[in-house]
Amino acid sequence: MSNFNILVVEDEDAIRGMLMMVLNQAGFTPFEAADAEDAQKQLDTRSHDLILLDWMLPGISGAEWARRLKKEPVYKDIPIILLTARGEEEDKVRGLEIGADDYMTKPFSPKELIARIRAVLRRSGKIQGQVQIILGDLTLDIEQHRLTIGDQQLDVSPTEFRLMHFFMMHPDKVYTRTQLLDQVWGRSVYIEERTIDVHIRRLRKILEEYGREELVQTVRGFGYRFSLVD
Repeated sequence: MSNFNILVVEDEDAIRGMLMMVLNQAGFTPFEAADAEDAQKQLDTRSHDLILLDWMLPGISGAEWARRLKKEPVYKDIPIILLTARGEEEDKVRGLEIGADDYMTKPFSPKELIARIRAVLRRSGKIQGQVQIILGDLTLDIEQHRLTIGDQQLDVSPTEFRLMHFFMMHPDKVYTRTQLLDQVWGRSVYIEERTIDVHIRRLRKILEEYGREELVQTVRGFGYRFSLVD
């Protein structure tokens, strides 16, 4: 399965470049456009799973282009997240009324952006049925039960595979040991909470061989988090 294609439509070079970098690091495949006309050409030549769209664009505004897209049967189901400096409630309402699936006010954190994108993809049904989860150079293949970094396969146990599966499906969110036990082992299985620590240590040791042990982070006094962003 190919990764998600995200179209970034933003006229400011610095912001567009930042968005492209953040999306790449999160495992998405981003494409860029500086205005609605260029963005339309990109939509006409390849499929996209989601559009990050700046409200204020030269020529046709992002809001107007989004309104037009939602009237086109071939494009109306592509999720749109509007990006804007406008923070007033009436602007947010207008953005949602024209068909945007979410709305983010600048400035925003990369972590929040990625979380919002994944939430919109889940709501749109695009994440359902995934056979692969790809984050950066890390790939978890559910059907083949393989975890790889680049072209290197990691030697993980079934439990560590399930743990990584859960982490990669819920990046950047902190979970307590109890939550991890419920989600990964199930409520019907009784094991000590500290068993989580053992598996986390094993997972980090495996990732350390590839210089990626920082992916699984300890949040003191609470639990653990998986994140590509330091």
